[in-house]
Amino acid sequence: MAAGTLYTYPDNFRAAKALIAAKYSKTEVKVAENFVFGETNKTKEFQRKFPGGKVPAFEGRQGQLLQDSNAITFFLADDQLKGKTDYDKAQILQWIGFAEGEVLPAACAWVFPILGIIKGNPSTEEAISRAKSDMKVTLNILNNHLLTRTYLVSERISLADIVVACNLLNPYKYVLDPEYRKPYVNVNRWFNTLINQPQFKAVLGDVTLCAKPAQLATVPAAIPSKDGKKKKDEKKQEKKEKSKKETPKKEEPEEELDAADEVLAAEPKSKDPFESLPKGTFNMDEFKRVYSNEDESKSIPFFWQKFDPENYSIWYGEYKYPEELTKVFMSCNLITGMFQRLDKMRKQGFASVCLFGEDNDSTISGVWVWRGQDLAFTLSPDWQVDYEVYNWKKLDPASDETKKLVQEYFSWTGTDKMGRKFNQGKIFK
Repeated sequence: MAAGTLYTYPDNFRAAKALIAAKYSKTEVKVAENFVFGETNKTKEFQRKFPGGKVPAFEGRQGQLLQDSNAITFFLADDQLKGKTDYDKAQILQWIGFAEGEVLPAACAWVFPILGIIKGNPSTEEAISRAKSDMKVTLNILNNHLLTRTYLVSERISLADIVVACNLLNPYKYVLDPEYRKPYVNVNRWFNTLINQPQFKAVLGDVTLCAKPAQLATVPAAIPSKDGKKKKDEKKQEKKEKSKKETPKKEEPEEELDAADEVLAAEPKSKDPFESLPKGTFNMDEFKRVYSNEDESKSIPFFWQKFDPENYSIWYGEYKYPEELTKVFMSCNLITGMFQRLDKMRKQGFASVCLFGEDNDSTISGVWVWRGQDLAFTLSPDWQVDYEVYNWKKLDPASDETKKLVQEYFSWTGTDKMGRKFNQGKIFK
């Protein structure tokens, strides 16, 4: 049995292929806990097993290592899913190639800019228009093939169905509205049949088909949420335990650098944009350690006790376009994407950014702290991607209003200006 652990982030359609195949073959596959995209897969330990750090990645109980979604799906599938005859197997490979070469490029070019997963540019609208046309060609091919067939290959569900359906999952959820998908009766019947199978539902849950196409995002968001729906206090406890377990012993020899590490070590370090500003007395690293390991009843008073208002400032940022926010997870991707593009700012910056409200009725805002008295984003061209879609207000550290905001945002409590309840937050540190 090809049992093992799958490393992925939530709602990854590529990982869904493997998990669905595992359900059909009754293979025991565990999704790795505490996996944080952009952190876990960037560690040396992870990249020794999976060079490049791509996910999904699979580690079998007997040491098998795979990190291509279709390879993992094939490895976890039983003989029925792989095809009984050589001709069935060849057809399945043909449809997997079709899914990757025809379905996926059109799906990504259309859906990813709308979800904010990739950055929009002046040619994005044209690219989406081409993707819509390409998707029609793709769906016509599928529709004609399924005119006299229940499934893509033979009379039972195979890897061909799983892979093609998962690659169509995001289009069906976000852009293929009733009018667009109306001509493709056979494809719609096939897709609905699949997503209502117990094995599909166990992985995907209830899939709601698109009623109204999502609109193009005004700012890029990048990849899925780092922390999913974990509660903040659970994350803190995990970090405490991890810190205790991973503290290196002094007598251990220094690890040898592999080739990738040597390249990174040889690269010149970029200049710290904060370098020209006074350091002051506020120790950002010390505060972050306290915040990560102590309850807010201790960490927030500690912040005020140590804060240096002469050399550090506190800012409130509010997203300018709340009317364009739709799904909560998409909105959270906006926050995650901004954090990732500000990675080099972490040393002298801290923020708690929160989403208030629910699907189709939400806002994003946050409290930021950094060295200096001006907007930090102007210090580096690399940091000027997202900040202009926020309204920024410098806060008075001595005011009661600021103290209240810091209390609420650092502890993830309260409501926004319109009374929307806190939904979830992300910490930049």
